[in-house]
Order: sequence, then structure tokens, then C-alpha cells
Amino acid sequence: MLSATGGAVAQEEPKDLPTGRVNIEQVQIAFMGSGALGGGTLQFRGKTYKFKMGGLGVGGIGASRLSASGDVYGLTNLADFEGPYGEIRTGWAIGDMGKGRFWLRNPKGVYLKLQGTREGLQLSGGAEAVVIKLE
Repeated sequence: MLSATGGAVAQEEPKDLPTGRVNIEQVQIAFMGSGALGGGTLQFRGKTYKFKMGGLGVGGIGASRLSASGDVYGLTNLADFEGPYGEIRTGWAIGDMGKGRFWLRNPKGVYLKLQGTREGLQLSGGAEAVVIKLE
């Protein structure tokens, strides 16, 4: 299970159908510690919801901008979308990282399968987590 500080967990890829879709824009700046600010939209049950996100990490140096979009899995209640998400680092997730694909998961069982592009230069060296809050 993930904690608010993020962390690697071994999980299987969700077998169910997507329950929503997200679009994310985030700016990250790092110098030993790192911080990120951004937001996006969630499409869930025929409605669009705006959200803000912030994150903290350990280690790293540089600055970058992330644009990502993807499917949401395991979301049955809108309130479960909020909270901390950590990156999943398993065989199927690591294999996609070089292609700009990554997975995030929160403790409520909501997964974000994201495809993104990063602009800028940033070297990271530790755990990262983001916290999502609906507007």
C-alpha cells in the first residue's frame, strides 16, 4: 500500500475498464528537494471536474514541465479521486517509463495510467508523491 510519501509497491495492472480520464499540466523545480505545482481536469460519469495538484520529492536538480493525459481506473466515488498518489514501480510500469508512460496509485485503489511528455532538464534521485485536490 502507498503512503502519503509515495513509494514503490508491487501491484498487478488493473484488469477492469477505465472509469474516467485525466489531463494534467505540472511544473516541477528541484534542488536537492523538489516541489511541483499544477492541475488538470477529470472526466468522470459524463462531467468534467477541475483539480489542483502539488507534490514533493526527495533529491534532484533542475526544472521541467510535464503534460500528461490518460485513463483512470478504480474510481467509483468522486471523493476517492482526491488524496496522495505515488508512482508505481513494477515490471510493467518500468518497461513503459522510457516511452513517457507511468502509473500513479492512491491508497483508495484509484490508478492513473498516464502518457506524458516532459520538457526541460531534471535529474531526480528519490521518492516522489503528488496530492490531488478537487476545486
